[in-house]
Amino acid sequence: MSYATTADGVRLYTEETGSGTPIVFVHEFGDNYHSWDHQVEFFSRRYRCITFAARGYPPSDVPQNVDAYSQALAMQDILAVMDHHEVPRAHVIGCSMGGFAALHFGLNHPDRALSLVAAGAGYGAEKAHEQYFRDVSNQVAERFETLGSKAFSSIYGSGASRVQYQNKNPAGWQRFIARLAQHDSRGAANTMRGVQARRPSLYDLEAGFRNMAVPTLIVVGDEDDHCLQPGIFLKRTIPASGLMVVPKSGHAVNLEEPTVFNQAVAEFLAMVEAGRWAPRDPRARAEQIMQVGAP
Repeated sequence: MSYATTADGVRLYTEETGSGTPIVFVHEFGDNYHSWDHQVEFFSRRYRCITFAARGYPPSDVPQNVDAYSQALAMQDILAVMDHHEVPRAHVIGCSMGGFAALHFGLNHPDRALSLVAAGAGYGAEKAHEQYFRDVSNQVAERFETLGSKAFSSIYGSGASRVQYQNKNPAGWQRFIARLAQHDSRGAANTMRGVQARRPSLYDLEAGFRNMAVPTLIVVGDEDDHCLQPGIFLKRTIPASGLMVVPKSGHAVNLEEPTVFNQAVAEFLAMVEAGRWAPRDPRARAEQIMQVGAP
């Protein structure tokens, strides 16, 4: 365990396990770096696994000013962690808020990303629901401040895309709620206001995604409704991308279905490292249904 220091002086708690090609795991808003425990146990047999607590999540620093939180800073924090561990390039795997950060990292630092995995990345991206997401994010921030994380954790953790985990694995869900209850209330509120409510829609980044050559795996639960369409958008936009939809699953697929998630990511990483995860064949035209003439 050690601390990376960002360009603006924020200390980020990091842990490293295993050896080999580096993987950096970036956690979601509702959880912390322990959300990747299943993945670290699996991948550290062959990879150098690095996890870290995002700014606002103890034992990392908790800046008190909301201006110390943004999508751009969340992306730069990945770079700070990699530099601290002297990692020139890494596979970057993120869930939800971490998935957004991973995608932004691929856009801004493609030379540092061996590949990207974005799981459950889509909240607030749909243009029809953009303002609603900003409004409800600010309401969530206010609830963290007024109720506190402990009281609010079971409410937030019972959302429409979380009950799947509760139904499948009540004990695992309770551990998730216990971690959520330990969130720093100010850090959670500032993250909601500074990162979640202010980040650009993925659809606004279309031009960048069309030119992004980083191999990318998009993972979505089929009951994570507000990530499904953004997942399809990303698949159709990022040239070297694949989309995996996990049946009967909600938001945090890495927690809900760790075996399925780990196997899919392991196959993806193997394909990338073998040079076999290529851009989509130009003959696979989206507008075509059946071939009726010479190609």
